[in-house]
Amino acid sequence: MNQHHNIHHFKADFFKALAHPMRIRILEVLSEGDRNVNELQSILGSEGSAVSQQLSVLRNKNVVSGIKDGTSVIYSLRDPLIKDLLAVAKQIFDNHLVDAISLLEVIRNEQ
Repeated sequence: MNQHHNIHHFKADFFKALAHPMRIRILEVLSEGDRNVNELQSILGSEGSAVSQQLSVLRNKNVVSGIKDGTSVIYSLRDPLIKDLLAVAKQIFDNHLVDAISLLEVIRNEQ
């Protein structure tokens, strides 16, 4: 397998790691600071097993890292640039949302 192919696989894998609503939410929360599972659970309003499951996917894909702190594990973004990536993605979505809404306005006005 050539090097170029591997890079694309790596990129696709990385985006796959982000391709889940709860995982994106977890990353957004971790963008604001490190958290343990209990904190993530209460912020996300979701039960532990679901949060832990998504955290393990993010860990396996090297998107977050966990450091043991006594009985709990503190999670953090492995790369602070992920915060920028999420912000850029949000801008893209917001732009599209604005486009979609203004398109709806145009269609409404034409009827």
